[in-house]
Amino acid sequence: MHYSEKSLTITINNQTVSYIEEGSGDAPTIIFIHGFPLNKAMWNKQVGALKENYHVIAYDIRGHGDSDAGDDDFSMELFVVDLLSLMDALKIDKTILCGLSMGGYIALYAIENYPERFNAIILCDTNCTDDVPEAKENRMKAIESIKEKGLEQYAEEGLKKLFAPISFSNLKEEIALVREMIIKTSKESLYKTLHALAERKETCTKLPEIKVPVLIMVGKEDEITPPEVALSMHEKIKGSIIHIVEHAGHLSNMENSGEFNNQLIRFLSLIKHL
Repeated sequence: MHYSEKSLTITINNQTVSYIEEGSGDAPTIIFIHGFPLNKAMWNKQVGALKENYHVIAYDIRGHGDSDAGDDDFSMELFVVDLLSLMDALKIDKTILCGLSMGGYIALYAIENYPERFNAIILCDTNCTDDVPEAKENRMKAIESIKEKGLEQYAEEGLKKLFAPISFSNLKEEIALVREMIIKTSKESLYKTLHALAERKETCTKLPEIKVPVLIMVGKEDEITPPEVALSMHEKIKGSIIHIVEHAGHLSNMENSGEFNNQLIRFLSLIKHL
């Protein structure tokens, strides 16, 4: 089921945001934040697994999927403002937050600055560090590459980093979906997001201050944010739970959705009793 085909829209901060909403409004809310340069469709299997027992929302970050880009320069701080504005517009006082990669950066910025709005966070294939100079340079090179070679080439190169090698033989549908997500993102939004990622601040020093339950998940073969990065965050967040997802690279929720969902549901069941 492609839940993104059932998208809703809402206007916040003078821009239209596209989102999926499933489940009962009376159930605990969980909001999913996608990675770069993807959109809410990456969470289809999580939406399907949770909608019976949870109020599930997955939205497109500005400039991605079907959400407007607006006129402002992108930043992690702006993405957090958008998240909180969406929560306010949907009358969600507190939520569980699940972010993958860039979505994890946004989740960490959000919990650092607005801890009272979140019941728990799930950090997937992400990290708390800022970009080292080489990483910043690579993001600028990516912008030049898109300008020179186009989106198709950028997508092909990106897919090799996003998925574990095994996924190319057994997850053709998922790879096609991710390729489509990348190609459908406007070049301008890609440029603005790459700048935002390059300029983000580290959140590692604030990790010990997190007081809500935290689950950290990472693909065993994730080359972008490897398991040792996840373990480093786990050590800094008191009481956090970590799980390394087998047969998965950077998109662990798509590459091994069965194991990912089992761990997610187990964590959500645990925190229900807190």
